[in-house]
Amino acid sequence: MILEQLYEKALHLVPLDIEEGVALYNAAPVEELMFVANKLRQLHNPGKIVGWMIDRNVNITNICFSQCTFCNFCRTKGSNDAYVTTLYDYKSKIDELYSLGGDQLLLQGGMNPELDLKFYIDLFRNLKKLYPSIKLHALGPPEIVYLAKKEKLSYTEVLSNLIYAGLDSLPGAGAEILSDRVRRIVSPAKATSEQWLGVMREAHKLNLPTSATMMFGHVETVRERIEHLIMIRDLQAEKQENHYGFITFIPWPFQDKGTVLLKKHKIRSSYNGPDYIRMIAISRIILNNIRNIQASILTVGKQIGMLSLHSGANDLGSIMIEENVVSAAGSQNRFNAIEMQSIIKEAGFVPGKRNQKYELV
Repeated sequence: MILEQLYEKALHLVPLDIEEGVALYNAAPVEELMFVANKLRQLHNPGKIVGWMIDRNVNITNICFSQCTFCNFCRTKGSNDAYVTTLYDYKSKIDELYSLGGDQLLLQGGMNPELDLKFYIDLFRNLKKLYPSIKLHALGPPEIVYLAKKEKLSYTEVLSNLIYAGLDSLPGAGAEILSDRVRRIVSPAKATSEQWLGVMREAHKLNLPTSATMMFGHVETVRERIEHLIMIRDLQAEKQENHYGFITFIPWPFQDKGTVLLKKHKIRSSYNGPDYIRMIAISRIILNNIRNIQASILTVGKQIGMLSLHSGANDLGSIMIEENVVSAAGSQNRFNAIEMQSIIKEAGFVPGKRNQKYELV
């Protein structure tokens, strides 16, 4: 009976607490969670449209002092293959992006000690000067925390400078799991949970569109997953009415191939299809104030991606013309624009090409 009461609460958009979320995750049959989450998806996004987009993930640099234990992509300054992307390289990459029908650049990379705020301001200005219509979905809370410390500025001052230079939206990168116990293992040099949330709080005050993420399936507990979701939901509840806040939530499973977590700590990815579907459904149920849930088809593949659309997700993300970080840890799922639309149709939905603000284009 208690599960039915929790379903009823969720369907009326009443926030569930941590204990209720844990109870649902541990005890509810996955098919019941899918049913409830799908009804909530229809409440937030009525109809058959499933979002997708074309963008390119360009890494600004692969030099990073953080050296997270789940990341195979980062390098130290003296590495033979260390780099900082040049303006010439950006131009060729953006030209290809435009030729394929995209206009958004996801700019991420390591926290390179030699790159200061001026570097990013100049980069954004130069890219906007060369390509006035390009949308810059760039950096993430850890980079903002790092730049604020380096420049002795507040998060608001760093964000304001970047927005003025051309930043259009802020990814939810570096969230991993918002538990400092977990972060001490997987990303000890990166922003704390409080700092990550603090950056997003200031971004929301500036009405900068943001996204939220979760990388799960490593050392975290179910309770920590639920706590992560509730922290996201509670921060969303603080945002000013008519401000963007978190536009979407994207959970993705840890990819373990060749990582320090696997080699040194013997932590394998606990990812499996049913658990991912459960995570998608629970995300939709707990996050009663976030409209969009995106399935990570890049990491889970076609079949689970399709099933996610019947489990609370209303978006499959980007065809991602270029992606280097997750693929370096073993993800091999890549789809072109025709394949992405075909997958959405095969799942019984209508493809809706969108931008980062989840506006149909």
